[in-house]
Amino acid sequence: MRKIRSFLLTLFVSLGAASVSAQNNVIDEVIWVVGDEAILKSDVEQARLDALNSGQRLDGDPYCVIPEQLAIQKLFLQQAAIDSVEVSDGDVFQEVENRMNEFVQRIGSKEKVEEYFGKTSSQIREYLFEAVKTQETIREVRKSLMKDIKVTPAQVRRYVKEVPEDSLPFIPTQLEVQLLVRQPVISLAEINRVKEQLRTFTEQVNSGQRTFAQLAQLHSEDRMSAQRGGELGFTPRSQLVPEFATAAFNLTDPKTISKIVETEYGFHIIQLIEKRGDRVNARHILMRPRVSDEELVACLAQMDSIMDVVNKGDITFEDAITLTSEDKDTRANYGIMVNKADMYSSLYGTSKFEMKDLPAEVAKAVAGMQVGEISKPFIMVNQQGKEVVAVAKLRNRINGHRATMKEDYQTLQEVLTEKLSEEKVDNWIREMQKKTYIHINEGWGNCEFKYPGWVKE
Repeated sequence: MRKIRSFLLTLFVSLGAASVSAQNNVIDEVIWVVGDEAILKSDVEQARLDALNSGQRLDGDPYCVIPEQLAIQKLFLQQAAIDSVEVSDGDVFQEVENRMNEFVQRIGSKEKVEEYFGKTSSQIREYLFEAVKTQETIREVRKSLMKDIKVTPAQVRRYVKEVPEDSLPFIPTQLEVQLLVRQPVISLAEINRVKEQLRTFTEQVNSGQRTFAQLAQLHSEDRMSAQRGGELGFTPRSQLVPEFATAAFNLTDPKTISKIVETEYGFHIIQLIEKRGDRVNARHILMRPRVSDEELVACLAQMDSIMDVVNKGDITFEDAITLTSEDKDTRANYGIMVNKADMYSSLYGTSKFEMKDLPAEVAKAVAGMQVGEISKPFIMVNQQGKEVVAVAKLRNRINGHRATMKEDYQTLQEVLTEKLSEEKVDNWIREMQKKTYIHINEGWGNCEFKYPGWVKE
């Protein structure tokens, strides 16, 4: 499913240029019919240009590969109609907004997105709505086909025994790390400086000297949104930190700027763009108080004192974390870091990291360490973008290896589940070919299809 989403995203990113080219240069005709659905020559040409513009590599002749992909899509959609599969428009709208936000992040602004695609935002959303609804409908049909697949430990053991060892997944070296984190004390004078700067920005907007978007581009320390004039895009309340959500949803007038809001990320001022139910689109300017060299040195000295107590054996490293760590994400779990680097990774949400997924400062600190060893204090930037002082302990290391039942059962179970799922989908497609009306125009069927049943004997 990750590959499907990646392909569709690159397809959407290039929809503008390809769509225009396909419409202007192709004399249209029906080339395939699958059930009651037609596949047009322009459909194929548009998909080919989309793939070309986005760097997507097609395995084979595009005029064979793409029609087959579209035909498979038609089979899934016909099954969805038979099974009365419904996808919530609300969920689709939310995903469309997520995709629009991704476009803005990649291209730079809403205006640049419209210029790139040669379409208005509403036209892009309309295209995306249909594409996302199709994608989600197919996902639901696939889930229905695979709902009865349950992989047991006995099946995994048999799979491991039957598959050649060099065909088993290779598991890169994985690490488990504990962190003790202290935050430097920031002076009241520095906090007041930041607040005064934000008040000045508010006055400049209210007096008409600058727009909020201009100031965000120049000064906001949330650089991702700063590129878009501070705009966050439509975001559910649940995805915003509570203090920010309360301030944003309490705004009713787009001309009004919020009071200064403090969150774990720093200090913000917020300007409303639009509210839609439980989602809000707002601009913000984020500023973080600067940590002085003296404050960092004092925090390092404080960490040295804590570690002296640990090294003397008066307290364990784990107890020191519970009592003194100021990292809310790890303190309650004895400092054990949780992998949030890639939501599609099998390690996501676990305590295991490949070296590349660790924060750079942590990876540098634990490189070459032995299990149980504790690093010297070091400075790092946390997930909220703030400078902190940390000490890392290497809790565990699993060296790179071929997957085994003992250490990698979950990975093997996922691999086997994916294998059985694909086999079931393949068999379903072959069965659907037999009982579905299929017509391919002359010149479009002379291909080595993955599923030969398109061409009736």
